[in-house]
Amino acid sequence: MSAGTAGTRPGGGRARATGVLVAAAVLLAGCTPDDAAPTAAATSTTAPSPSATASASPGPTAAPTPTSPVRDVPSVAVTSVEEVATGLDAPWGLAFLPDARAVVTLRDRARLVVLGTDGTATEVTGPGADEVAATTVPRGEGGLLGVAVVPGAVPGGPADLVLYLTAARDNRVLRATLDGTTLGPTRVVLEGIPEGSNHNGGRLAFGPDGALYVTTGDTYETGLAPDPASLGGKVLRVTADGAPAPGNPDPSSPVWTRGHRNVQGVGWAPDGRAFAAEFGQDTWDELNVLHAGADYGWPAVEGTGGARSGFVDPVAQWSTDEASPSGLAVTDEGVYLAGLRGRTLWRVPLRPVPPGAMDDPAQDAAGVGTPQPLLAGEHGRLRAVEVAPDGSLWVVTNNTDGRGDPRPGDDRVLRVRVR
Repeated sequence: MSAGTAGTRPGGGRARATGVLVAAAVLLAGCTPDDAAPTAAATSTTAPSPSATASASPGPTAAPTPTSPVRDVPSVAVTSVEEVATGLDAPWGLAFLPDARAVVTLRDRARLVVLGTDGTATEVTGPGADEVAATTVPRGEGGLLGVAVVPGAVPGGPADLVLYLTAARDNRVLRATLDGTTLGPTRVVLEGIPEGSNHNGGRLAFGPDGALYVTTGDTYETGLAPDPASLGGKVLRVTADGAPAPGNPDPSSPVWTRGHRNVQGVGWAPDGRAFAAEFGQDTWDELNVLHAGADYGWPAVEGTGGARSGFVDPVAQWSTDEASPSGLAVTDEGVYLAGLRGRTLWRVPLRPVPPGAMDDPAQDAAGVGTPQPLLAGEHGRLRAVEVAPDGSLWVVTNNTDGRGDPRPGDDRVLRVRVR
């Protein structure tokens, strides 16, 4: 299938790794409708340097190792925007393979497509593709969501993928091997994540420590977010096989941070800082720096003002009509957030942070600059952004998800260059 026809639109469980029972319920409450050139060295889903085989992935370590310093660049300019692919039906997640092809998830169709380096799109087939389609129950904001490539694959060879999807009774993470455009049989590595029509989280990313980070939502049941026994409203940290990763606050639990409403973006700066994008309810969307074991305040606090009560404050915030941030990508000079309701690619400049201040939440805000809007209103709703191997930003539009105004050719993957 060509770039112009890819994915063309047609007419409470158990945490496997922990045995923790969690409830999945939906509470109907007030909510917003949505919930220098960058380098490829730090992105939200690109795997670390590959090793011998797809299955021989390195295990996670207790703490990430910084790779390079950040650059203090207060503002950038967009120099070009090119279409990579068009005609995608409600695309959600995007991850690059070691050979520079990209895998894209289609939320409502519960299908995957592979984009070649020339933009040619091919639908993924095979037993795993059929299992994903049969297991996924799309409704509202649920469906086939995040995708990440397990570290260890080599260019041109098979690669293991992890996929986040909404099933009949929970959200779960599956793992399967992609060989060319054929997906092998799937296996569940993490289940029991609360599911609902909205606030399902869904982003997957391997950190520089080798661990898999899984973002989840509160599914409108706000009490799940601060509850350490629930997998809802959290950022989880596990191995590629779903076990709690070494160094977690509770060694028996996958929970890394809590007190989140709906996190849909996570990524790392070269100095090791982890950033997460979070949907607000009626007032403030947030960009947070993640600290192991920290509580980010939901539902007690929205936006800043929680530090006095022991919560961690965001380093940047926007009114909910300005942003509604979903996916994010981090380069050596900025955090880029894809805005749905705000229809803007937001950039938050990075500033160097002294090593001694990295673990102090009170110092987080000093490590970023003033948010800068890019592509404001030019391409509609933006769902995801990733740093490509060539250093450009690949931005996924989301006008066909039922909340946008589709234009001919939507939805698209765009190649954006900045300097």
